[in-house]
Amino acid sequence: MKVAILIVAAGRGRRFGDPLPKQYLPVAGICALRRCLDTFLGMVNVGTVQVVIHSDDADLYAGAVAGVFDPRLNQPVAGAETRAKSVMRGLLALQDAAPDVVLVHDAARPFVTERIVADVLTALEHADGAFAALPVVDALWQAEDGLALTPVARDGLWRAQTPQGFRFQALLDAHRTYQGDAADDVEIARAMGIDVRIVHGDTANFKITTPEDLARAERFLR
Repeated sequence: MKVAILIVAAGRGRRFGDPLPKQYLPVAGICALRRCLDTFLGMVNVGTVQVVIHSDDADLYAGAVAGVFDPRLNQPVAGAETRAKSVMRGLLALQDAAPDVVLVHDAARPFVTERIVADVLTALEHADGAFAALPVVDALWQAEDGLALTPVARDGLWRAQTPQGFRFQALLDAHRTYQGDAADDVEIARAMGIDVRIVHGDTANFKITTPEDLARAERFLR
């Protein structure tokens, strides 16, 4: 299969509370976006890598990829006001590469592993979509105003991670049809009737969303 990677790095990270977008914050000296790129470009079966960035982040991106001369890395494209529209712009930029499958990954997940990528690609040999996730193991409660109200059954619940992989044309068609924003590309694919398989993710493949997550990433590397 011709494999393309689409890294979404256009977010502002407002929940983090730092003026520097979280994908560019150093994690033990190397930002999350660069760590993702190093992993994907280190895989020989990856044919093309496309990054979607914020229109204000050209200088930050240039600093993050300094020293990377891999011809598989396309020039970045500017994202849009929503995640779904940003992914759509990335997919359009990949059309000339004509990949068979595309894996969409959040730049704020710096510790994606080759094993996860390989498992998603293997699942795509038998399905139009697949993504990494972890089963929910903690008790769940519906709450209001800080008070626990009703327990929620956790059977069959999974915590989605990225990468989320799809047959390229199927995901492009789904984005062209879908209206509004979505939490991830699985939501868009399922809305269009695409079957999506789950493969086991990794607890280390967490997303840096808060300062506590950044501290966790530093501890992980130590």
